[in-house]
Amino acid sequence: MKKRSSIIVFLLVALMALTLGCASTRTHEGTGEYVDDSVITTKVKAMIFDEPTLKSSEINVETFKGVVQLSGFVSSQANIDKAVEVARKVNGVRSVDQKMRVK
Repeated sequence: MKKRSSIIVFLLVALMALTLGCASTRTHEGTGEYVDDSVITTKVKAMIFDEPTLKSSEINVETFKGVVQLSGFVSSQANIDKAVEVARKVNGVRSVDQKMRVK
């Protein structure tokens, strides 16, 4: 009986550690959030690629907890505005942090 309770306690502790290990903090994403952010990044990149007025090779996209950061050097302010507009249309984007510069 003592062995059984020891095993149960061990399994509960292991389950709790696993659950807390996958939890997110203010500066670290949980596993689910990481996957969600990867999907958002991919969708934003695809929409920028499909936009004929933008050069996708000039724009870097990163996402953390639903906040998309756009960076890079583009040819005009209109391209910056268009890239921000495109990124905001993607489902799951909470906000867009624009760090692009005109070259």
